[in-house]
Amino acid sequence: MAVLFISDLHLSSSRPGINQVFFQFLRGRAVQAPDLYILGDLFEYWAGDDDIGDPFNAKVVAALAECARGGTRILVMHGNRDFLFGPAFAQASGAQLVGDPVVLDLFGKKTVLTHGDALCTDDREYQAFRAEVRSESWKRAFLAQPLPERKRRIEALRARSEIEKKRKPAEIMDVNTGAVESLLRAHDYPRLIHGHTHRPARHEHRVDGRVCER
Repeated sequence: MAVLFISDLHLSSSRPGINQVFFQFLRGRAVQAPDLYILGDLFEYWAGDDDIGDPFNAKVVAALAECARGGTRILVMHGNRDFLFGPAFAQASGAQLVGDPVVLDLFGKKTVLTHGDALCTDDREYQAFRAEVRSESWKRAFLAQPLPERKRRIEALRARSEIEKKRKPAEIMDVNTGAVESLLRAHDYPRLIHGHTHRPARHEHRVDGRVCER
């Protein structure tokens, strides 16, 4: 039976097309699989678990829970847009939150899963921002703010991000080959599956005389 991997759907109420495809996927192919890994950025953004009551968020969470009740194990990795998923989201959705990276045996092949943003080391501005917002102190302070204020701040950050992406060379926002090779080397030359870059492809990396699939 297939193990399924998805990432970077960026679900939001403003994107009905992809939302419908996702709901159909959960009711069809996903519920027939033993495991579904969601490798980050399921939502366009997640302001905190106290936003589960938002009508759109509630619909997505309910669809995940229905799939989980059907027998599919759903494993969710934090992305750069939804790193504020917490225990309440996991309980409501029936999903299991997993770390980054995750190492597993996938049909006899050692495989490493990661969202992928940590591999984009050429984008130093982003890496500095990532380190700041992933700190426990930043998350505590942010989640202590009222939900409407959090959403306003997130919208401002998204707007700034769109402007910055237009001025940055495309290669800066892709994974760094050295960072990829370091990760492969650290995990004894596995297969690597990641998201984040929005560049679906299959790559081969030759690391220390070993051929690794990404």
